[in-house]
Amino acid sequence: MVIHDLSLELRRGEVLGLLGHNGAGKSTTLKMLTGCLSPNSGEISVCGLDLLQDASKAKAHIGYLPETPPLYRELSVHDFLTFAAKLRGMAGKDVPAAVTETQQRCGLESVSRKLIGTLSKGYQQRVGIAQAIIHRPAVIVLDEPTVGLDPAQIRDIRALIRELGNSSSVILSTHLLSEVENVCDRVEIMQRGKLIYSDSSAGMKHYKADSGFTLTLRNPPPLAEIASIAGVQHVEAISATQFRILHTAESNPSSALLTLATQNNWQLEQLTPLHTSLEEVFMKITDAESALTGVAR
Repeated sequence: MVIHDLSLELRRGEVLGLLGHNGAGKSTTLKMLTGCLSPNSGEISVCGLDLLQDASKAKAHIGYLPETPPLYRELSVHDFLTFAAKLRGMAGKDVPAAVTETQQRCGLESVSRKLIGTLSKGYQQRVGIAQAIIHRPAVIVLDEPTVGLDPAQIRDIRALIRELGNSSSVILSTHLLSEVENVCDRVEIMQRGKLIYSDSSAGMKHYKADSGFTLTLRNPPPLAEIASIAGVQHVEAISATQFRILHTAESNPSSALLTLATQNNWQLEQLTPLHTSLEEVFMKITDAESALTGVAR
């Protein structure tokens, strides 16, 4: 995957989600950000250090979990993390405390003496994260950290990532919208090797969102009567008693509609604001980029 004109900033103490379809360039980007792959041009700075010019010092501030965790399956969890700590250049006297702390943070105390190859996929993923944070890095890079896990394992890993964001800056790649919604402070969307969108995860929900609500009336009037209410832009009948109403962001006709429903015995049952899902927003953003470039996803 060729990466084009990418400019990315990871702020101190935030969890940043790198979102995109499979093949969008997420893993390639993370490999470059961690020094595993050299870009043809450009600059990468980690904690003020040039990753390309001063690689060893810059990498010392990074913890990296590739999509396939780099585990030695024949080692126990304790021995592997001890090895990982020493590999990171930690002083021998500091290693036992670092291993104990990391096992606690990642929920690995109960399997400390077990061989990694005997562990479930969820626990192996925890060990992968543990090796990435054993040296207390300022920047943690996680490539698809919950791929292949069951719902309970996903919940636990997401909670761990959120906790890591309290003390480090975290960037994770994912194609799961629920991951962004539950874990990330900010999201960057990639498509065909380019960044096409950047915003907070909360702000993403409001991207070109429709202002409106669904309305349920047991005794509804003709559609034209609802459409004539001041502020109503569009009315769509979902069923004989349920309607989808759009209005301008500046003019919400819900109060007027409630008054008319009471006066005219329309028997209002429910009025629910429209909520755009992140899946819908994601498709809007990527489809708009595809239309702009004339290239199908």
